[in-house]
Amino acid sequence: MSAAAKTIAAAKVALLGGTFFALAPLQLLALRLGWPLAGRLPVLFHRVAWKMLGLRVRQEGAMTAGRPLLIVSNHTSWLDIVTLGGVAPLSFIAKSEVSTWPAVRTLARLQRTIFVDRARRSATAKVAGSIGERLAGGDPIVLFGEGTTSDGHRTLPYRSALIGAAQAIEGEAAALIQPVAIAYPRRNGLPVGRAGRSAIAWHGDMDLAPHLLALLGGGRIEAVVIWGEPVATGPGTDRKRLAAELAAWAGGAYAGAIHPPAK
Repeated sequence: MSAAAKTIAAAKVALLGGTFFALAPLQLLALRLGWPLAGRLPVLFHRVAWKMLGLRVRQEGAMTAGRPLLIVSNHTSWLDIVTLGGVAPLSFIAKSEVSTWPAVRTLARLQRTIFVDRARRSATAKVAGSIGERLAGGDPIVLFGEGTTSDGHRTLPYRSALIGAAQAIEGEAAALIQPVAIAYPRRNGLPVGRAGRSAIAWHGDMDLAPHLLALLGGGRIEAVVIWGEPVATGPGTDRKRLAAELAAWAGGAYAGAIHPPAK
């Protein structure tokens, strides 16, 4: 990264930090008092992040208005949270390690993120009940089906455990699960190739700060959010089969976005 790009990235980090410190006290108050504003302020923050990152988000289809709603998405990067978070008021399900990361954990908690220890089956079952309660209350919740981030070249199989949260809603005949696929097919107006996808993806043991700075200084990124058809679930839903079907749909949608047919 050039010196000029580093300066621009640092300025953008400062602007994002200023936005966070301006909005955080109001968000805390809104959460404490149960104001609807608590859902809108994170959207505003993510929209500011769109501007700083040069992120241009295009949607294909739309998020259903039906509730209760569990949204199941593929996962390539922390950028997915910024992308989806600016689309609509949403909360996310994240691995328990995120709750220990400085700064990130505060952002996550202000968006009412649900943390889950996927290594402990008993903890996963308990969290599924908590997710069910939030869904029943009308909160759209985002679950990253792969349970981790991919390398950006393909999607991974979906884990079925937390999809069962849609079945843990007391007093509801059925909950909706809507698949969504997120892809980043173009950067600075040009198609993103294999190297470009690797640069956007955040996976393995990559450090967050250098990755964030690289994206802030790297120019415009086009994000495509592809919404699938909602699926009604109930007590008799085979969650393993449903997870496989959702993963297959996401894989096809993602491949179609990063490898569009020639015109």
